[in-house]
Amino acid sequence: MKEKAVFAAGCFWGIESAFKQVTGVENVVCGYCGGHKDSPTYQEVCSGQTGHAEAVEVTYDPEQVSFESLLNTFWSIHDPTTLHRQGPDIGTQYRSAIFFLDEVQKRTAIQSKDEWQKYGRTNGTIVTEITEASTFFKAEEYHQGYFEKHGISCKL
Repeated sequence: MKEKAVFAAGCFWGIESAFKQVTGVENVVCGYCGGHKDSPTYQEVCSGQTGHAEAVEVTYDPEQVSFESLLNTFWSIHDPTTLHRQGPDIGTQYRSAIFFLDEVQKRTAIQSKDEWQKYGRTNGTIVTEITEASTFFKAEEYHQGYFEKHGISCKL
């Protein structure tokens, strides 16, 4: 049985590429989550007016990779201590977020965040939002597989 998880950690191109490298991940889709407008466009999300974050929806086989392992990948591929920013990308659409799909994911995400904070795995206070997933909207086709289409590699 396949499961899904939704993460936001800055620009979705890098997140997509990183999660595609994880054994057990079967599909990664770039899109928008956490906002209030139906079917937002990239331009609308970039305006900051829809409330959405650039996010990825990860489809995975829990017999090959656990949600906890996906969380460890999530924490390690971005800076969860910067509010509404990742590198040069600034705005609420670039926030760090875990959009949980059920209560088990919620509890697991909170526990993981607490452990990363407690054991000093970050250089500051984690500001990652952990919130119930709203509808995930797939981004425009030109965003899907962007790094692969443009010969850009992302190393974990």
